Amino acid sequence: MPTWAWILIVVGVLLVAALAFAALKRQRTARLQQRFGSEYDRTVEKSDSRRAAEADLKTRVERRERLQIRPLSADARNRYAASWKQVQMNFVDDPSGAIREANELVVAVMRERGYPMDDFDRQADDISVDYPQVVERYRSANGIAKKNEEGRATTEDQRQAVQHYRALFEELLQEPPEDQPLQREASETQATTTQEEESEVRR
Repeated sequence: MPTWAWILIVVGVLLVAALAFAALKRQRTARLQQRFGSEYDRTVEKSDSRRAAEADLKTRVERRERLQIRPLSADARNRYAASWKQVQMNFVDDPSGAIREANELVVAVMRERGYPMDDFDRQADDISVDYPQVVERYRSANGIAKKNEEGRATTEDQRQAVQHYRALFEELLQEPPEDQPLQREASETQATTTQEEESEVRR
């Protein structure tokens, strides 16, 4: 076989590999965008590159998979729901205190459900996997709570903080997301990453 024919074959193989690699990257991006929604865009905006952002999100999914997230018992849900009603009642007379109570209540529920509570950023990242639609509200509530402790939060800020905490609180009181789809997605993401790495090696 002439040399030029071998060159064409090699070029063809490299082209197919490049197309397959690009397709795998698009699939991974689409899965992450579908799962995280606006949290995907936020992570990309805060990262040095899209690749770094997607690696961050993939790490969150893998870490969440290792957590033993538990559902609340019916008694616990009723107890927490009653406590939240008290928080709302207390807001009328003591909004600053109500914010602290709301935060403590959310933290208590997260801890009982099995989320690690050592660091707020880690908490938010873990929550973003299960509840991406409310994680930004949780971050906002935390920011307002800090302003509140410094005496800089307005009444409107305080009202928003309680509403933001409530959005996450209500999600946490529900049954946890099914672990099986989460495990399957993590496996698929890992498989995609492995294929991408193999493609890069071949290139």
